[in-house]
Amino acid sequence: MIEALGVPHTEVEVILVNGESVDFSRPLMDGDRVAVYPRFEAMDVAPLLRVRDKPLRATRFVADAHLGGLAHMLRMLGFDTLYDNHFQDDAIVALAEQEGRIVLTRDRELLKRRTVTHGCYVHAMKSEQQLREIVERLDLARTARPFTLCLHCNAPLRPVDKARVLDRLPPKVQAHYDRFSTCDACGRVYWEGSHWRNMKKVLDGLLSNVHPPGTDNSG
Repeated sequence: MIEALGVPHTEVEVILVNGESVDFSRPLMDGDRVAVYPRFEAMDVAPLLRVRDKPLRATRFVADAHLGGLAHMLRMLGFDTLYDNHFQDDAIVALAEQEGRIVLTRDRELLKRRTVTHGCYVHAMKSEQQLREIVERLDLARTARPFTLCLHCNAPLRPVDKARVLDRLPPKVQAHYDRFSTCDACGRVYWEGSHWRNMKKVLDGLLSNVHPPGTDNSG
């Protein structure tokens, strides 16, 4: 009945029928009052959980082939997000099941796969709007760690001395920037250039109500 109303089971964490926590197998009777809740972050709902064995606490994603922009922006926020524009549905389902990842997709049928336990149907069409939608729906702002993951390969970034990467920097970057980070997996070097500043404005708008002024979350 829940999926018939357009809500994939992957977006459901707790179901209450007449105030009692139940699982998906509970039959409905005339007059039943049903409340359906998504994933909780602000409180521990484990004692109420009936729809699956345990709540999902590690926030990791796998995005379908249509959500590359969203995947890169989630990485920018510091969330482990797998993406490949050649991903087939079976591969996405396998990654979600094996690694406990939340599936992000614009395909409702994918979220109806029985082995997919957590997922979000993404309503927005543009990447920035998609990011805001997911951040707000899953309450991600409090756990964001911006600019700590490589945008290309999803691996952690680490600070690096300018002298160690000088030979990989364009002349203008050598002259105007002093703070750098690098990815040990792919060797890319990042600095706080115009792209970084533009993205920081976007992320600051999402996180402004969470991180106090002056807090540096750039990693």
